[in-house]
Amino acid sequence: MSIAEHTVDSTSVPSAGSAAPAIELIGIEKRFGPVRANHDVSLAVAPGSIHGIVGENGAGKSTLMSILYGFYEADAGEIRIDGRAVSIKGARDAIEAGIGMVHQHFMLVPPFTVLENVMLGAEGAPLLAAGIGTARAELLRLGAEYGLEIDPDAIVGALPVGLQQRVEILKALYRGARILILDEPTGVLTPQETDQLFEILRELKREGVTVILITHKLREILAVTDTVSVMRRGEMVADRPTSETSREELAELMVGRKVLFRVEKGPASPGAPLLSVDGLGVVDSAGVSRLHDVSFDVRAGEIVGLAGVSGNGQSELLEVLAGLRAPSSGSVRLGALEITPGRPSDGATVRAAGVGHVPEDRQVMGMVMDFDAKESAILGHHTEARYNSGPLTDPSAIEQACRTKMEGFDVRPPDPSLRSALFSGGNQQKLVLARELDGAPKILLVGQPTRGVDIGAIEFIHRQLVAMRDAGAAILLVSVELDEIMGLSDRILVMCGGALVGELPAAEADERTLGMMMANVPLDEIRRQGATR
Repeated sequence: MSIAEHTVDSTSVPSAGSAAPAIELIGIEKRFGPVRANHDVSLAVAPGSIHGIVGENGAGKSTLMSILYGFYEADAGEIRIDGRAVSIKGARDAIEAGIGMVHQHFMLVPPFTVLENVMLGAEGAPLLAAGIGTARAELLRLGAEYGLEIDPDAIVGALPVGLQQRVEILKALYRGARILILDEPTGVLTPQETDQLFEILRELKREGVTVILITHKLREILAVTDTVSVMRRGEMVADRPTSETSREELAELMVGRKVLFRVEKGPASPGAPLLSVDGLGVVDSAGVSRLHDVSFDVRAGEIVGLAGVSGNGQSELLEVLAGLRAPSSGSVRLGALEITPGRPSDGATVRAAGVGHVPEDRQVMGMVMDFDAKESAILGHHTEARYNSGPLTDPSAIEQACRTKMEGFDVRPPDPSLRSALFSGGNQQKLVLARELDGAPKILLVGQPTRGVDIGAIEFIHRQLVAMRDAGAAILLVSVELDEIMGLSDRILVMCGGALVGELPAAEADERTLGMMMANVPLDEIRRQGATR
């Protein structure tokens, strides 16, 4: 019997005499029309533990936690908190039961302060002034107790992502949460911010808070959880003490087959430059310089990786290259198209020049969440003849094209009429990638291609990018995942403070070297330090 065929009874609960599970789900069922999202799912989580839930995108993890938090109501099954059966028909019921949730996409009001965001909906007094005083004192107490210190008067929209996530955790604790659900919490964090988050989770555990961690990153599961459950195609297939499992076993349980943890690719055969950037500068609307004198080429048949801590100019660079932002100085050449401050471009013109663009934020820039999948699958390509019949669009052609993309990229569920917002983040990503690769672009701009994507889909996406390279495309890859940068790239550029600070062949890269370059340590200095060790 293979690992993937071996199942464990996840309905088991602590032995007699031990505390009741903090959370117990029994026989949970949930359907969305013909799609069975959860089937007979049972789960027990010990109090004061960190419990991981892993599975492919669309495996039912987020649906299960949305039922626990009251966003959805189960079609069948039972929920118990601390041994008591509870009815959770909405988020208010979940909060009253002591459950808090930090979502993958934060539920914050950017112009509000930290204190205002934490208080919102829980003002605590008829007179706002009285409530503010009480809330401020409680916020400071929680920050000190759990290592979540933050300025209550800071504007949330001006905070780095790691601190915004801290605000979300404080919101849940402020409302009395003793059970905390985190859905893909590290998808937008740097390695340093991830380490800080894990220290916070360990402190929460020491204080008796029960944590459920949903993530596709198996290294993180192994680093911080006590136990881990695996879901596949809507069912719970395994339950393991984390100390008794491995990355390889969990991956096979998730996907149903053995998974490679390396990118298989041969040496590149670069041709002529297809993308050239010369002295590029960007100054934003507030007068802040975001890019400084950036110059590089990407040649046909190679993948150039761009590494750097998030917020160091990578996003602005991609926006200029995709025609979404005008440069302030310098120039960009995309094949025969030249972009300068006096001659800016736009997305349609760039696309017509043979450029595909997988944006960093699929929900804001890659799709329209209220559109059906078949509509999101043709965004930017809707004027092409294959999707039209005379002056009108051809609905059957659009639907069939979407079905073909879904089949080729294993998008689940394979339903072109399902609203884009109802797909998991990883399946949204696969749909965007399918759209952008469909026209075989000569130049491919890829931002965070596997953010929030499970291990099986990561392997698939990496294969597609290598195949595009081998077919002669010039690929610029932006990722905060150093393993991904090192595994996929032929050459690596490093950005810090809006400038390129170094370049090296991927074969010479390691995490220490890239990490120091990202902190603006010159490559020559890093090599001297290495030679004297």
